[in-house]
Amino acid sequence: MYPGKKTFDVVFSFILIILLLPLAPLISMLIKIDSRGTVFYKAKRVGRFGKNFYMLKFRTMICGADKIGPNITGRGDLRITKLGAILRKTKIDELPSLFNVLKGDMSLVGPRPETPDWIARYPDKTRQVLNVRPGITGPAQIKYRHEEKQLDTNNLENQYGQILQDKLAIDINYISEQSLITDLKILIKTLLLLGTI
Repeated sequence: MYPGKKTFDVVFSFILIILLLPLAPLISMLIKIDSRGTVFYKAKRVGRFGKNFYMLKFRTMICGADKIGPNITGRGDLRITKLGAILRKTKIDELPSLFNVLKGDMSLVGPRPETPDWIARYPDKTRQVLNVRPGITGPAQIKYRHEEKQLDTNNLENQYGQILQDKLAIDINYISEQSLITDLKILIKTLLLLGTI
């Protein structure tokens, strides 16, 4: 982690929260209209040094979806609500995770946080990704921004396992090269890609 990364995260997250705050009531209302359940979803993830935390997101699936299916989603997953599909495609569902950044659980840029069961499958040589805070975006998230489309619901485990190996290789490379300039480039690229969805 480069000097000033935490300050960078806090300052930019705070600015983004202020700018995007007016959207929250509208999104919350639409979620309540679209389907029964809570507005937010707390996803259990593994953070820096293997410490568990709850990543906050706008709910995009039916209530109790985690109890009736796997913790990864593939093409045509029927648990995703109509509005949820839009929120996922535009990445708006990730906005509440900015509060995780302010809290110190996450960074703006870093490896994607995984569930405890997938972390348990990490080969020893790749566990170095747990030495840094996971990120809302990162080079692996950009490459696999349409990951669901690549996953067949009939073969989720095997397909995701293969994708995860590539993600880990990308994340390890990012960790070795991370800098303020690199993070700024990744954030700008993320925003530009969101504009093309």
